[in-house]
Amino acid sequence: MNSWVNSAEILGSDLPLELSGTGNRRALLMDALREAVRSGRLAPGTRLPPYRSLAADLGLARNTVADAYAELVAEGWLAARQGSGTRVAERAAPVNPVHRARTPERVARPVHDLVQGQPDPSVFPRTAWLASARRALAAAPDDAFGPGDPHGRPELRRALAGYLARVRGVRATPERIVLCSGAAHGLRLLAEVVGGPWAAEEYGLPFHRGLLASHGVGTRPLGVDADGARVDGLTRRDRAVLLTPAHQFPTGGPLHPARRAAVVDWARATGGLVVEDDYDGEFRYDRQPVGAVQGLDPEHVVLVGSVSKSLSPALRIGWMVLPQRLVAPVVAAKGEREQFSSATEQLTLADFIESGAYDRQVRRMRQRHRRRRDQLVAALHARAPHVRVTGIAAGLHAVVELPPGTERSAVRAAAWQGLAVEGLGDYLHPGAEHSPRAGEAGAVRAVRAAEASLVPHRDGLVVGYATPAESAYPEALDALCRSLPPVSPPPAPAPPQPPAAP
Repeated sequence: MNSWVNSAEILGSDLPLELSGTGNRRALLMDALREAVRSGRLAPGTRLPPYRSLAADLGLARNTVADAYAELVAEGWLAARQGSGTRVAERAAPVNPVHRARTPERVARPVHDLVQGQPDPSVFPRTAWLASARRALAAAPDDAFGPGDPHGRPELRRALAGYLARVRGVRATPERIVLCSGAAHGLRLLAEVVGGPWAAEEYGLPFHRGLLASHGVGTRPLGVDADGARVDGLTRRDRAVLLTPAHQFPTGGPLHPARRAAVVDWARATGGLVVEDDYDGEFRYDRQPVGAVQGLDPEHVVLVGSVSKSLSPALRIGWMVLPQRLVAPVVAAKGEREQFSSATEQLTLADFIESGAYDRQVRRMRQRHRRRRDQLVAALHARAPHVRVTGIAAGLHAVVELPPGTERSAVRAAAWQGLAVEGLGDYLHPGAEHSPRAGEAGAVRAVRAAEASLVPHRDGLVVGYATPAESAYPEALDALCRSLPPVSPPPAPAPPQPPAAP
């Protein structure tokens, strides 16, 4: 295609829109519009001419301009609202244009953080924790300041046994609890002791899958639907299965009771192990928490938990509630001396639990997170009623489901708004990528769905609502709403056809 140049005034603003160079005309138009927005020549809120008018001014086909508008809307550069036309999207103040990266993905430091995974550090209960630390140190036996027991401090194991039985329905004695520095540390130890291969939910933390792989344990994906993991896909070859039954991470929802029974039956029949990551088990908002699967069969289920969500990841305290046969091998794998978790922090947490301060903190955080969740749902209902929010019955995050094919562009638009947020596809097991995706032909989708026995993968954003400070949360929600793709504009009408020859 020959090099060409054309221009048009944008609503009488005397702003030339130049399309120069060779290549696809739609791509050239999109590049010119992006550059006009980047440079500030097209300010946020500026209304663009109807695609028919711009097409006539530039000598382009109407479908070319309509497609360019639609793609820029999906990327977050433009916004299309019924009754107000197409406008330059409202966005956060850009960084200095002299130093600004040319693509949203390269924004260095987000202004807003809606990435899932951690509570607001400002709400750590410092006063209550300090009181427990003073009492624990005053009452600590002399051996607490020695080398340490790889089982962990007995005071904390006793406190956890009582707490987990009362709150999570766990069946365990202190002797079956081994303390660790967090859920990741527990998985490392189990990978070393149990070996592979493991099955894992097709949506989950890539960090956990990578951690297992680094210890020689491969994972294969189990499908996930509205009832949780498809445990009917387990085989005798699987040595273990990693599940999040209380609140499937990240799609949400508890594991169905029938599937809880089925996975225990599988473990009994095959000698396999159910590894229950008790993610978000304490943070359920609309009904009582769902009990742990471990309570169904303590000899075939390991419950792994930590205080990273309820208190702080900085404490580095977690636990495993183990079948009796695994206690000695796990302790041996951990080493002769406790070198991961501070004994004084373990004693402090034991007092924190026994004094009732931990229960009060969980209740306080549950109320706070529920209020944050309600704010998120209300904001989306008011400003983006076309999107669906799921996984909101528990946890510290929700999934905002998006129209097919818009997830990547929504993440890019969020980055442009200065918002850190992750796409649902970031959590998909690599082995599940063969199953159907949006955009595939219907026949292909149907065949692949039948072969994989999986529901089609969804487009969405995983929105964490626990991290921002109270003062920053409304602005973060505003940036999120500005990042979402609008209702898809109607397709451009086909040009009139000449009458058929008689």
